[in-house]
Amino acid sequence: MSGFDLSGKTALVTGASRGIGRSIALALAQQGAQVFIHYHQAADAARSLEAEIAQIGGQASVLAADLSLPQGADQLADALTGQLQAAGLGGLDILVNNAGVGLKARIADVQPADFDHVLQVNLKTPFFLIQRLLPVLRDGGRIINISSMGTRAAYPEMSVYAPAKAGLEALTLLLASELGVRGITVNAVLPGATATDLNTRARDPAQAAVIAQSVALGRVGQPDDIAGIVAFLASDAARWVTAQRIDASGGQRI
Repeated sequence: MSGFDLSGKTALVTGASRGIGRSIALALAQQGAQVFIHYHQAADAARSLEAEIAQIGGQASVLAADLSLPQGADQLADALTGQLQAAGLGGLDILVNNAGVGLKARIADVQPADFDHVLQVNLKTPFFLIQRLLPVLRDGGRIINISSMGTRAAYPEMSVYAPAKAGLEALTLLLASELGVRGITVNAVLPGATATDLNTRARDPAQAAVIAQSVALGRVGQPDDIAGIVAFLASDAARWVTAQRIDASGGQRI
């Protein structure tokens, strides 16, 4: 359907070298978007994804930046705007804030440095990346923030991660209001247990079977499950969806 066609659109996906981010970047490219693949350390994986997108007739480029640093948002924004200008693309249409770090710790065990690190990557960097990219984000564009179902269900070991993601969801709501006049939609996607290299429990068959008992659809999620939702939100078919927290957990702990 034409409503899902992203031809002529440009997209930046942070943390796109693996896991959910990789699947998102591939899904957007399959719909025709030119994708900028952000990575930190996994250069080979990012280049592999770039080559895979080229093999299916898509366009992709890689960008490196350490989003755990206070200057990380500036580094990535500068790299992206430089490539947009060099390629004569003019602007960005889709920003997916996917990069994140987890920390399994109860409140009594959290150190200030841990708190600062998780907050930096999961909230502060997306905030300032959006701020830096708003001048090049085209009217009618999309901002999609990847959050977590941990903001709606209590997991004591997410004592820092969940509040950071909740802050990202609050940012989603207020930006949807502020940017609506430009036709820009802003939404958050909340994955549940998803089988990625960062979630070893969901990848282990025995542990995944236990988790699946708490999921209405009877299994843990796969990266493609999340990518499909993001691809929809990035498309014109979702033009009337904004300020939403979209649960992408298969009905986990409902």
